[in-house]
Amino acid sequence: MTPRTVATTSIALLTLVTGGALMADNSIDTQLPNAPELAAYGDLTVGVRQIEMVNPGQIDILSIDPDVDKPETLPTYDRPLTVELWYPAESGATGETSMKAFLRDGTTEVTLTGRAVRDAAPAGEGYPLILISHGYPGNRFLMSHLAENLASKGYVVASIDHTDSTYRTQAAFGSTLVNRSLDQLFVLEELSQMAGGDGDFAGLFDADNAGLIGYSMGGYGAIITVGGGVTEASVGYPWGAPHGTLGIHLAGSDTHNALPDARIKTAVAIGPWGMNTGFWNAEGLAGIQIPMLFIAGSEDETSLYKEGVRAIWENASDLPHALLTYINGGHNTAAPIPAPKESYYFSEDKGFNISEHYSDPVWHTVRMNNIAQHFITAWMDTQLKGDAEKAAHLDLVEDSNAGVWSANDDGSLKEDHSYWKGFSKGSAKGLKYEVKTAAQ
Repeated sequence: MTPRTVATTSIALLTLVTGGALMADNSIDTQLPNAPELAAYGDLTVGVRQIEMVNPGQIDILSIDPDVDKPETLPTYDRPLTVELWYPAESGATGETSMKAFLRDGTTEVTLTGRAVRDAAPAGEGYPLILISHGYPGNRFLMSHLAENLASKGYVVASIDHTDSTYRTQAAFGSTLVNRSLDQLFVLEELSQMAGGDGDFAGLFDADNAGLIGYSMGGYGAIITVGGGVTEASVGYPWGAPHGTLGIHLAGSDTHNALPDARIKTAVAIGPWGMNTGFWNAEGLAGIQIPMLFIAGSEDETSLYKEGVRAIWENASDLPHALLTYINGGHNTAAPIPAPKESYYFSEDKGFNISEHYSDPVWHTVRMNNIAQHFITAWMDTQLKGDAEKAAHLDLVEDSNAGVWSANDDGSLKEDHSYWKGFSKGSAKGLKYEVKTAAQ
């Protein structure tokens, strides 16, 4: 083999490993050729805007010393929250479509590219609202691929930077345990005020018709927000929230009973954390008040699968909750953006290759995301828009591998066709979709 051949081969291998053109510009909007039908972007132009919020008078978890007696009065502070808002914009809007975000290392700032136009003028009215809540640590751009995609289909999507839980602000875990649900509901209320006001977003969305999407600790928060109260044991964990401050989310408590907000009609929890460490039991999860879609990898080593996400689904209330499983997928299943090219290095400080925070050992990230875009579109369109046609994409044989492609010569489908709707022939593999019934 000549040196030129070796060099060419090396470049080809590097392109294959890193995703080539898919990764060249840190694109978040890639659609693979085998993406299922509903993953495709919608027809609407998308705008994006950064919004700063402050939630006053919140318990300052970081100022509490867990090793001293509980003070009579807990310290409070005004809690800052940055929100990225994706929304339908005026047709033909042009402008900046890049986003600045920090990597998992907390120090490297990178440029992500998508389709949303920065600060474009909003257009339309009455769109459903969806909140997105990242993991610990994470940031508001971690699921930007999903936020932008949904906005193009007629949603306003607000992704939250959770203070004390981003790559740049990661601090005591107790703050995340207590504040996730409080952040979600505060942002909902602030956006409701914005939609009902006289500013740029007046009337653009209907905050009374909202959905919630959470990943990992965001999924933990989502479960609490929609009625899943935590256990008494978890309130007392010495490594958790200090001095029983998690008790506001205790199952059966007055504070938790008052927490669920009727404006949130449905939720999606991706790899939700908590069951694996005893934060829930069947009694607490029975309090979930709205239909939920759970998404998980069968090899999730962080939240766990059988004893974790699947156990949450099995013990949830008797509503028609669904569970989408990526066989052999890990904790990063279906949530993070593709690993930015700058993340492909080993961090001595963190002790791992930063790209591992975004990637999966088995599944291609964009493939996972396209599948998630498809299912979450079908779920939200069904739950928030009452779209009966989209519900057909959720009426599936449980095991995708068992689906039968049966078509006539003219392409029309035969009666025994049972292949997953929206998936091209040969592309529905390695997945399971189950719907909980009362008997479970």
